Parts: sequence; C-alpha cells; structure tokens
Amino acid sequence: MSPVSSLRFLLLLLLQTAIAMELRPGYYAETCPRAEAVVREVMKKALIREPRSVASVMRFQFHDCFVNGCDGSLLLDDTPTMVGEKEALSNINSLQSFEVIDEAKDALEKACPGVVSCADVVVVAARDAVALTGGPDWEVKLGRKDSLTANQEDSNDIMPSPRANASSLVDLFAKYNLSVKDLVALSGSHSIGQARCFSVMFRLYNQSGTGRPDPALDPGFRDELYKLCPQGGDENVTGDLDSTPREFDNRYFKDLVAGRGFLNSDQTLFTFPRTRAYVQKFSRDQDEFFRAFVEGMIKMGDLVSDRPGEIRRNCRVVNSRRPVEVLLES
Repeated sequence: MSPVSSLRFLLLLLLQTAIAMELRPGYYAETCPRAEAVVREVMKKALIREPRSVASVMRFQFHDCFVNGCDGSLLLDDTPTMVGEKEALSNINSLQSFEVIDEAKDALEKACPGVVSCADVVVVAARDAVALTGGPDWEVKLGRKDSLTANQEDSNDIMPSPRANASSLVDLFAKYNLSVKDLVALSGSHSIGQARCFSVMFRLYNQSGTGRPDPALDPGFRDELYKLCPQGGDENVTGDLDSTPREFDNRYFKDLVAGRGFLNSDQTLFTFPRTRAYVQKFSRDQDEFFRAFVEGMIKMGDLVSDRPGEIRRNCRVVNSRRPVEVLLES
C-alpha cells in the first residue's frame, strides 16, 4: 500500500471511529421500544421453520460490515444502474435467508414506520442467531444508517474465499483493527450452519494443485467428505461446518484440533502458528471463546459507513428519493 493510500485508509478509519462513537445500546428506546424484541421474535420463528436460516442470517453481519462498513448494502437487490453484492463471488449460492430480514423489517415498519435501519436489523439478528442457538447474549450498539448503493466489485476484492489461508485472513482483519484473537474467535461463527461441497472440493482432490487431498484432514473425516462430495458430484450439496451445527458452542475448535475442519480457511487456523494457540485455548474453554466472540462482534459492528445514508423502508431497495435529498437531511 502506497503512503498516500495508507494515509487515506487511516483517515477513513478515524472517521469511522468517530461515527461509531455515536452508536449506543438502547438507541431505539424512545422511538421504537420493542425494536429488538420484534427482531428476536422473527428469529425464533425462523429457527423453528429452518434451523440453518439463522446461521445464514448471522453471517450477514460479516459480509455487510467488511464491505464499506455496516450499512445494509449487502441487502440491496440489483437495479438497471447498480450491480449489488448478493452475487459477489463470496456470496452467490452461499448467502441465503434474506427473507428473514425482510420479515423482521416488515414487522418493524408496522410497529414504528421509518425508524429502524436495515443495517441495525442485521446486527440485532446476528446477535439473536447466536443467543437462540445456545451461545452468548449481549447488548448491541445501534443507530446506523442504510446505504444508498452497493458495490459488488468491493465485495469481490475484500471478502475471503473458502480457500483463504490463515496468514491472509490475519492481514485482512488487521486492516480493520481486528486482532488475531478477534479473527479466531469470529471464525467460531462457523459453530453453526453448513457450507457447500463447492467450497471443499479442492481440499479433497487437488489441494494446492497437488492432485491430492489436504494432508491436514483427519483420514476418517476425509473419507466422510469423499462420500458427501464425490468427484464429479453435485457441488451444491451441503455439509455441516462442525459436528454440532445447530448448537453455538466450542465444538468447532475441538474439530479443528482433530483435523476435522470443513473449510480450508477454518483448518488453517490450527496449522498456522500465529492462530493455533487461540484455537487450542477456545477448544478447552468455551466461556473464553464466548467472551472473545462477543468482543469481536461488537468491534466488527463498529465498522460503520462514512457515506450518506437513510432509513430504508424496504431493505432491498433505496427509498424513492434522490440521493441529494438525503444528503441535505444528513
């Protein structure tokens, strides 16, 4: 990164920090007192209807906040003049259950129209996905605005692929002032949910271009994956990200220690020296994992956007006003 680019990035972080300081728990206490309760009720129903959906919704926070801040840009549908982020390389055929956010937003619009941002719904729903599956609960800071646009190119450039190694993930998180500990703890979001065979095929049949499987894979687990994801088979078949995919716990880290991580980006956290100690610590101490995870989620939620925004009435489209009108109001 050039000195000029480094300075611009530093100035952006300082601006985002100033904006993040305006976020606070209980932001809607006066304007929409039941806001968080409304979202949690929707998440409870989603969990009963389709357990995997809440894991998908939790990951929205990651895929939204890392791309130009937590501004709900991920939720925007494509338009004739804008290519959104839903079909970015890391999102297409992977992120799903956007209808859960739609349901929460519809309920909020009935309770208190035009008050709660879609960006805040994402952060609340991510917290609820964890709490409702047995993980920690915490106060979320709220008060974000929704973006007026989305950027698929930025999403492609920023979001890591399942092939990413721990070294590149450490570098990525460091750009957002997220530590190695934050990286490992937040990777524990894979304690719940599933991923497609598409994301693991190279590990099974051509790791690093060798034509062989990843040597870090436990042989027994490798054989299980061969059956789930045969060469030439349907790459959209899904597998569990850990051995307790409906319970938010530290089993994910125990599986990594045993060589049973589903994704390459997960397993390398144990093989990479800088991250291994945290994997081991969290595998032994679930309470420590929970504390670190909450800290990381709060820090990630502080990655707010520095761009003009609004409170969208529909999370999939911007309101029917010209951007200049929003600028005058902000």
